[in-house]
Amino acid sequence: MLYLISIVLLIALVVGPSYWVKYIMERYSEPEDRYAGTGAELARTLLDQANLPHVKIEVTDLGDHYDPLEKVVRLTPDKYHGRSLTAITVAAHEVGHAIQDRDGYLPLIMRTRLVQLAAPVEKLGAGILMLAPIVVLATRAPIAGALFLAGGLLTLGTSILVHLLTLPMEMNASFARALPLLEQGDHLKPGDAPHARKLLKAAAWTYVSASLMTLLNIARWWAIIRR
Repeated sequence: MLYLISIVLLIALVVGPSYWVKYIMERYSEPEDRYAGTGAELARTLLDQANLPHVKIEVTDLGDHYDPLEKVVRLTPDKYHGRSLTAITVAAHEVGHAIQDRDGYLPLIMRTRLVQLAAPVEKLGAGILMLAPIVVLATRAPIAGALFLAGGLLTLGTSILVHLLTLPMEMNASFARALPLLEQGDHLKPGDAPHARKLLKAAAWTYVSASLMTLLNIARWWAIIRR
């Protein structure tokens, strides 16, 4: 019974933040025409004010993000074309990352380098995980457990490092960069500032839920290794 309760609590801990983020984003997506300008238009204004005219703005289906290598703010269609509080707040958040890049913000620099390194490392780890069952059948030796452990550390350990750097970076983009831009530039309608803070917190918590999912994967692999 205790084991079952622990599993339920773990699932709630992992799934809860993602549902909360989705709820907040959807809640303030209405009304769709709350603001005169779109998220893309506000992003352009904020980038120009921050002396970043070279940073482009593009529409994407891969999630809202700033690409520090391409120097591009990318927004999903609902944020790019949208005029809701969610649209302009998320746009300001991504501009916050561009300003971090301009200022040489260390967590952003370290995360960018780590992400470049993580892709080949995770491929290597995945290859090891795929090889481990074959080793088990061929040798029936304890080395299979070591292979599982090595593969899991390579594939999941790098993700953890990325998330550890991402969390403070996201909070900084939301509250040290985006919120002052919105409030000091009078870009928010009266009464919208508290709701914008909730949205900015939700934008950062997107990565908290991703980090928790990574920890759940580690627990799953550890359970496999112990069998």
